[in-house]
Amino acid sequence: MNKKSRDNSKSPLRMTRQRRVILDELRKVTSHPTADEIYNMVRRRLPGISLGTVYRNLEILSGNGMIQKIESSGSARRYDGNVKIHYHVRCVRCGRVDDLPLSTLPVLERAVRKGCGYEILGYSLEFVGICPNCGKLPKTKKERQDKNGTQRK
Repeated sequence: MNKKSRDNSKSPLRMTRQRRVILDELRKVTSHPTADEIYNMVRRRLPGISLGTVYRNLEILSGNGMIQKIESSGSARRYDGNVKIHYHVRCVRCGRVDDLPLSTLPVLERAVRKGCGYEILGYSLEFVGICPNCGKLPKTKKERQDKNGTQRK
């Protein structure tokens, strides 16, 4: 989940045709696609759009709080058309990201605000695991070692 405070002094975002199509396509799916996947979705409606235009507009839309940018270390950036507060889980094998059907954790949010002295502007809480599709596959050597007590560094 990412929370961002919006600067209300900004002028309203001009909704170009490209931005509208990117936003429409992103809101149609719950798969949290990468920029390349969004580019392929958008090209069906706007064949002349460039990958650079998609990247730029994704940054603009996320910067304006209209979409979420999901950044995980070691994974491609993904995007979410759902900007309501919610959590995600990421598969460590394939990179798939899904929404978690959990309520937010207000106790944790309050404790952090109260306990650290920071003005909290937002946060990202990521759960990691192995998705159902990857769970059907044999474990990797590293996963077998981890299960047998070898510590990951």
